[in-house]
This record gives sequence, structure tokens and C-alpha cells, in this order.
Amino acid sequence: MNLAEGVQIVSFAILSAMVVGTALGVVLLSNIVYSAFLLGGVFISISGIYILLNADFVAAAQILVYVGAVNVLILFAIMLVNKREDFSTLPRRWIRQGATALVCGGIFLLLSTMILITPWSISTASPGVIENTIVELGKHFFSDFLLPFELASVLLLMAMVGAIILARRDLIPDTLPTPEGITTALELPERPSELETRQLAISKGNKDSQ
Repeated sequence: MNLAEGVQIVSFAILSAMVVGTALGVVLLSNIVYSAFLLGGVFISISGIYILLNADFVAAAQILVYVGAVNVLILFAIMLVNKREDFSTLPRRWIRQGATALVCGGIFLLLSTMILITPWSISTASPGVIENTIVELGKHFFSDFLLPFELASVLLLMAMVGAIILARRDLIPDTLPTPEGITTALELPERPSELETRQLAISKGNKDSQ
């Protein structure tokens, strides 16, 4: 093991511990605002793992989309609808917490066992180094995956339009206005032209001089 491999292993261990620790904080803390901030820590730690895998574009998208958009949206929703009310304590809460801990521990042990007993194939061939992954992703987006890329943009546009309509549905009138109540551009008073304004000023000056 050389120095570069050791640094990668240590970095992966630190990032993995950060992911697990912040994820536990999300589900264990009673303050939902702190849980939302720790969720941002989970996303940032995952983006660090993407950087270790030489997926710089995916790491940047992880931070921009999940931290910059989704996590901020969650925080806004929490701060706008969070009411300071005293919730009644659930009866026998420790039973539910214990059952949840047992289920999570069982899933963790199952996944760990599957990872350990699976015969992973390790390739000794050195992978080809891609100098610019963003350029390669752009080529694939607009050649091999052009149709899914455009369909995703159309779906996002439809979702945005639907969200705007749902948010502004109270301002949409139930009935259309009658033609009598509509003021057209022909009925508006016209501005006097510059020539008429000068003529009025000259005539007014002549009257004053007389």
C-alpha cells in the first residue's frame, strides 16, 4: 500500500463515519431543525465519497441539487409551518424505540453479512483515466441519452407549472369578465403629440403677449 492508497482509505473511513453519524443525528434528535441541518451534512459527506470515486460532476450536482435546493426547501418548509406546540407524549414510547432499533440493527447486520460473504471480483487491470468527465457526460447526454434528458426537462417543466397553478389557484377567477367591463386600448385617452404640444405652447404665448 502506497501513500495515495492510504490517504484514500483514511478519507473514505472519515467520510463514511460522517455519513453514519449525521444520519443517526437526523433520526435521533428531537429538534427537527437540527435534523434538517444534519441532513445537509449527510449530502455533503456523500459528495465527498463521489470525489474519491473521481465523479466530480456528480459530487457538484449532489451539493447543488440536494444541499442547495432540497435541503434549503426542507428548512423553509419547517420554518414556515413549524408551530411551537406541546405535543403529548406517546404511551410506552420506549417499546417503539426499541423495536425501531432492533429493525435497524437487523437490517445493518444483514447487509454487513451479505457484503462479507459475497465473492467480489477484483480486477487488476488499471482503468483508463478520463481527463474531463464533464465533457464525456455532455457527449453522452446529447447523443446516447438525448431522449431521457429531454423527457426529464419536460417533466420538470410540467411539475413547475402544476406547482404554480396549485399555489395561485385562489387568484384564478371562477367566471370570465364580460366584454363591457374590459377597457380596450382604443378607449384609453391618447397622449398629445409633440407637435400639438408645441402649437399649444406657442398659441398660449401669443395670447399672453397680447
